[in-house]
Amino acid sequence: MTAPHHVSGVHSVIGVDAGTASLREADHLAHRLRERLGLPAGTVVCTHLIRTDDRRGTAVSLALPDAGAAEAAWQRLADLAEPGLGAALGERAYGSERAARTAAPAAAEHADRRGGRAVLYPGADRLTGTVTVAEVLATVIDRVVVVGAPAVDGQGPDPATPVVTRDHVRPEWRDGLLTLALVPAVGGTLAPFEVPNPTPCCVDHA
Repeated sequence: MTAPHHVSGVHSVIGVDAGTASLREADHLAHRLRERLGLPAGTVVCTHLIRTDDRRGTAVSLALPDAGAAEAAWQRLADLAEPGLGAALGERAYGSERAARTAAPAAAEHADRRGGRAVLYPGADRLTGTVTVAEVLATVIDRVVVVGAPAVDGQGPDPATPVVTRDHVRPEWRDGLLTLALVPAVGGTLAPFEVPNPTPCCVDHA
């Protein structure tokens, strides 16, 4: 489906680098920021891999519903005063200069919908247990693809196909579409390509 959230460019997407090393740590950071910043409904939080000469790790990006919500989150972020944290919003930077420098590309990547692995997004709370492909696409996820199985006539899997979520559904931005990669599973079902490691992140945030 077409995502109902409308990111109004870089001015509503904040990049944050808090020194996380792994995707799991970045997932925890995403949940922590949602709680501490009071992120509004409609916010999409993604993780991004950082691979630069002086940093190997992960950052997160927060796509707020509009520029006003982004400005409010930016102000609350500054109030956190976490050592080593850096953030970027458009041309603005906050905190550690080095961290802000790595946060900026994460924000730009998400704003352009070129990349980013979504952890928090509208409808994510409904993707638990076993659902159908149709129910996956009833969230902001635009497209599902089955790894190793080319789409026939441009169509994806049957909407009625069960998807065993393992309570861990992490779609990614690909070519402007929030895309969930699936793999065949037992009994004709499908499952997300990404496996929880070792258990679904942030079960204590549920």
